[in-house]
Amino acid sequence: MVSSTPNEAFDLPQHTNGKDSDAGLSSSLDDRRSNRPKNAEDTQYDTPEDSSPSRFLYLLITVLAIGGFLFGYDTGVIAGALLPIKEEFGLSSQQQEFVVGGTTLGAIIGGLLAGALSDIVGRKPVTLLSSIIFVVGAALMTFAHHYWLLLLGRVVVGVGVGLAALVVPLYIGELAPSAYRGRLVTMNVLLITGGQLVAYLVSSALTDVKDGWRWMMAISALPAILQLVTLPFLPESPRYLIKKGDIPAAEAVLRRCMGISDANDAYITKEVDAIRESLELSHKTRYKDLLRKSLRRPLIIACGLQLWQQLSGFNTAMYYSATILKMAGFPNAKSATLFSLLIAGTNMLMTMVAIKIIDRVGRRKILLVTIIGMIAGLIVLGVAFIMISGFTVKQDECVQYNDNCAACLTDDRCYFQDATNTCQDMGWNGEGKRPLYDGVCPNRTQGIKAGSWLALASLVFYVASYGLGLGNAPWLIQSELFPLDIRGKATGMATACNFAGNLVISLTFLTLTQRITATGTFWLYAGILVIAWLFIYYLVPETAGLNLEDIQELFREDSVLDSSPTSVIPTHECSASQGSQDEPRRRRGQGSQEL
Repeated sequence: MVSSTPNEAFDLPQHTNGKDSDAGLSSSLDDRRSNRPKNAEDTQYDTPEDSSPSRFLYLLITVLAIGGFLFGYDTGVIAGALLPIKEEFGLSSQQQEFVVGGTTLGAIIGGLLAGALSDIVGRKPVTLLSSIIFVVGAALMTFAHHYWLLLLGRVVVGVGVGLAALVVPLYIGELAPSAYRGRLVTMNVLLITGGQLVAYLVSSALTDVKDGWRWMMAISALPAILQLVTLPFLPESPRYLIKKGDIPAAEAVLRRCMGISDANDAYITKEVDAIRESLELSHKTRYKDLLRKSLRRPLIIACGLQLWQQLSGFNTAMYYSATILKMAGFPNAKSATLFSLLIAGTNMLMTMVAIKIIDRVGRRKILLVTIIGMIAGLIVLGVAFIMISGFTVKQDECVQYNDNCAACLTDDRCYFQDATNTCQDMGWNGEGKRPLYDGVCPNRTQGIKAGSWLALASLVFYVASYGLGLGNAPWLIQSELFPLDIRGKATGMATACNFAGNLVISLTFLTLTQRITATGTFWLYAGILVIAWLFIYYLVPETAGLNLEDIQELFREDSVLDSSPTSVIPTHECSASQGSQDEPRRRRGQGSQEL
């Protein structure tokens, strides 16, 4: 699953084209800048007491966060829908991978379009467009009676996911007062995981219902329609209005969102100046600036963490959880989907815990500890599958599975014939599809065996470890590594790495389970995580407790080959005037890194 952090959402530079983008950005800055500190990035103004988020802002953010909910629901619903879809359409393993990966492919397309579109027409129209796309995609999937139409619906929904993934946190971050931005953007993150949980609940309720998977898809249109009806009455982002030169409208939106009276115009003016200076900075950078020596290592860290997040195999647990549990011996789609709820609930709960502790414990330490937990969970999961089905790869013929019922049923060509205690080919029915087989292995008829329970427990432990570490830390770290003027472009590249890794995992999981067995696949992910642990240990510094200037100072004199695992603070000291006030932060940063 892809999400955005508060800093990333607010600081994302805009891809500007045309002279109108620069209109008004430089006017009156010079005569005001004398009253402002040099570095806008590290500047904070005293917020008036009555500038806490207004009820209007909470309403606006709730409407916007529906996009995050749809992101979570449409990526999570396939976990429960895949088994009945496979049975109805007679899908091969590769076709199932395409159905799952179609949303990720669409998200890449949507993500590439979102930045430019939001700059051209504004944040609100792009959010509305994503809602329309969610409704169209839901309709295509609901009424699909052919595989290719179903696949098209998944890709269309993915485009909506890509648009929402970028523009919703961006929109929220630009509306929220700086003092409350983190917790307000976190509403979107929580609604993504909440959307996944609701998708699992709906899947569990509708698994045994006729055409239940179609209802699962249709339900996703309802929140999108709600957003379509309510959002037109709400305002555009003040950052976009300032970019277009409409300063009075931007000031009115800021005042209404912050609940500030006309008596506090000075504060609003400072907020407007900060946004204008941020926009001016973002216009001066190009992607080639990422090749600067001081930015190479941060870029490698940001892209690497996003790749490890996906190559860890976590999204197989989200997209294929019911399939994995069915493979693990849970006797039918209903029970597999029901227990998948535990996985989604664990992910949401651990995400909430991570938000609470990540600043106190430290990003680096929490990653190093939780990745060890993920590795342990995957190793035990592999052992559980050996207990269930042995270490049996896909055979050329079904009869070659002999009496290994569990391995037989993981092959979509085969069924287990109880009378002869052998694995047989199902053949084809008159419609060119595999006939349905709802049987279970003879040794499972008395209940779920120990290996299956071990598989569920290890999968939950793996997901819990992910939710505490890799699920959140990469987004937070990447928002801290780069200067303001280049941050949006850098985090955009890192996010592209996330989507690319997601697509690779989505399109290969079932194929890998057949080529190298489920055990081999989970142990492969564990091996990748060992490399990720080494990457973090040698390349990723601790950033907790450091201000943005200190973090960027870490890399100014480092080359990409400087891999000291304990290099948290540069050897040279900051200026004396700053040293005393930053010393507590530095000590906290160093303390968090010790492991």
